[in-house]
Amino acid sequence: MRVASIQLEMADRSKAKNIEHAMAMIDHALAVDLMLLPEIWPCGFFSFDRYAADSEALDGPTVQAFRAKARERRCHLVMGSMVERNAGKLYNTTVLIDSTGEIIACYRKIHLFGYQSEEAKLLTPGQEIVVVETPWGRTGFSTCYDLRFPELFRRMVDRGAEIFLIPSAWPLARIEAWRLFNRARAHENLAFLVSCNCAGENAGKRYGGHSMIVDPWGKVLAEGGEGGEIVTAEIDTREAARARAEFPALADRVFR
Repeated sequence: MRVASIQLEMADRSKAKNIEHAMAMIDHALAVDLMLLPEIWPCGFFSFDRYAADSEALDGPTVQAFRAKARERRCHLVMGSMVERNAGKLYNTTVLIDSTGEIIACYRKIHLFGYQSEEAKLLTPGQEIVVVETPWGRTGFSTCYDLRFPELFRRMVDRGAEIFLIPSAWPLARIEAWRLFNRARAHENLAFLVSCNCAGENAGKRYGGHSMIVDPWGKVLAEGGEGGEIVTAEIDTREAARARAEFPALADRVFR
């Protein structure tokens, strides 16, 4: 399968302009099976004062527009994450749309970031680990700060995950940690990992870019730079099963 990580160049734009920018980037991508957008890109992760005003329900116009775009491009689309409004609460929610425009998975970020961030104060943490069946196999979801919690990835593996999809808004100041965690989470779980990080700047904070596509051996198949770009790679998802059969470290675990 061919995957594309749409590394958006963020700026202090309106929600409408950010959507327009994201759509244009998607239209520039070549034909792929799966596209992935970053974290809270409609308003910008660091625009905490906009979270409530820019929030939407999952049946709102933003998700509907991306459902139509997935149908148009005839590919699966992880529209990154958005601030979801549901029953009076706000969540950091990732949405996976299939090639017919149907929503087939939603993941609410479990580990909310509190260090020099208002996310943990403004949003409600998710409670459910999400692993779903897709045309390329069992797929698990996490978001940005979740990368620092390996136990989440182990629990996804226990539910059959062979590929992880990760929208992010990781800052440039900690980009080496980002690069380390991307490779580590893939290799320690003998799984593919596709991440999409923001680039550019928003609310005076610089994003790190470096979206990655990593194979089950921890090899980086493709990696972005610090600017806006489309990061693509061809992956054979059967390689996860082959890696686990050849090197059965997951079967040797003592603590489960």
